[in-house]
Amino acid sequence: MENDTFTPELLVPAGDFEKLRYAFAYGADAVYAGVPIFSLRARENDFTLTSLKEAVAHSHQLGKRIYLTMNIYAHNSKVRPFLDSFCELADLGPDGFIMSDNGLIAQALRLRPDAVIHLSTQANATNWTAVEFFRDIGVKRVILSRELSLREIAQIHEKVPDIELEAFVHGSICIAQSGRCLISNYLNHRDANQGTCTNSCRWEYALLREKESLLAVEEMQQPRPRYQPLENRYAVTEKKRPNEVFPIDEDEHGTYLMNSKDLCAIELLQELRDAGVCSFKVEGRTKSLYYVAVITRAYRRAIDDLMDGRPFDKNNLLEVLSVSSRTLMTGFYLKRPQHYGENFCDGDSLPLTHRFAGIVRGTQAETGLAVVETKNKVSCGDTLEWLYPEKTVHAPVERICSSDGTEVSEVSGGLNCCLPHPAPAADFCLLRSPL
Repeated sequence: MENDTFTPELLVPAGDFEKLRYAFAYGADAVYAGVPIFSLRARENDFTLTSLKEAVAHSHQLGKRIYLTMNIYAHNSKVRPFLDSFCELADLGPDGFIMSDNGLIAQALRLRPDAVIHLSTQANATNWTAVEFFRDIGVKRVILSRELSLREIAQIHEKVPDIELEAFVHGSICIAQSGRCLISNYLNHRDANQGTCTNSCRWEYALLREKESLLAVEEMQQPRPRYQPLENRYAVTEKKRPNEVFPIDEDEHGTYLMNSKDLCAIELLQELRDAGVCSFKVEGRTKSLYYVAVITRAYRRAIDDLMDGRPFDKNNLLEVLSVSSRTLMTGFYLKRPQHYGENFCDGDSLPLTHRFAGIVRGTQAETGLAVVETKNKVSCGDTLEWLYPEKTVHAPVERICSSDGTEVSEVSGGLNCCLPHPAPAADFCLLRSPL
């Protein structure tokens, strides 16, 4: 870490084996994956002990690294199964384990003293004394809390230079302190710290007055009236801070009270590296294959430019903007986001400049056409971008064949079709269409 020539690691999420393969193809140095029961991503996380064994072998065959995520805060009933699984997974030979629970870290290191432990961001390491403590008990890397500034990260590295620091550069941000959230548990009895968060902070909420009688309550059972715009602006204030106003906006779509914008630090990689960060982490094990590929490729190019002394290429930022998001911000790295860090308009990730069109699954032997698994509608006359790990090729759609060989004018998302290749066939090709 004291070597000024070190190249930061690009660490990318792998929610399943296919995403792992695309992450590496598009430029990741390492991935993180996990089994649902002990990971904070129980949804859309398809790994099992068997498939993780294959994933570890595949990663190492490519000369890449894989870290296994086991970052739940376990209740008593999960401690024994957790430790048993930890030993089984350690036998697979991953490059590290991402963990949060102090007690489980201590137990894991007693069972396997040579295990490489990375402290999860869920543990909320926000100062150098915490980082020093975890170093002293055997943790090799600390994944820093998202709430830290560049200045604070640099101070931690200065005080504790002999431990690796990892920081998020892209993806969702929780409204709570690095995910220490009870909203989902409170509303749905689904614990975010057990891996079953429902993203309740992103939901649409309506602004209502409390009813003062049974008649008023019963009146609420009537069909929802047509939307009436609020006549005035509404905001939340705190009694002892009258000058700090947090606006609540409501339109026909509703009100979003706790919905953070997404993180994008692609323009701050030099500053993060200078602060001592050795691993740039992308969030998103539940995100799409398209997200994994495009975000990985953009950050790979930005890191390569950084290390080769080239200025920042705005095209890398444009690539990031081609992926759905809740709008983007630079998080806490430069200043406290306050109200500009909230998305008041929509809780979903929405496409900004492009729509994911499909995945090339191979080439039809008899025609030489590309076999495409479509994700959204494709029509003759559309201009598609064919994405490869090393390039993007633009081409109009001049011909579409259905899976039975019939020529059609369009095909709906979710169906297979065949399209002419604009370039020689290659693995890991994705399609997208400009909006």
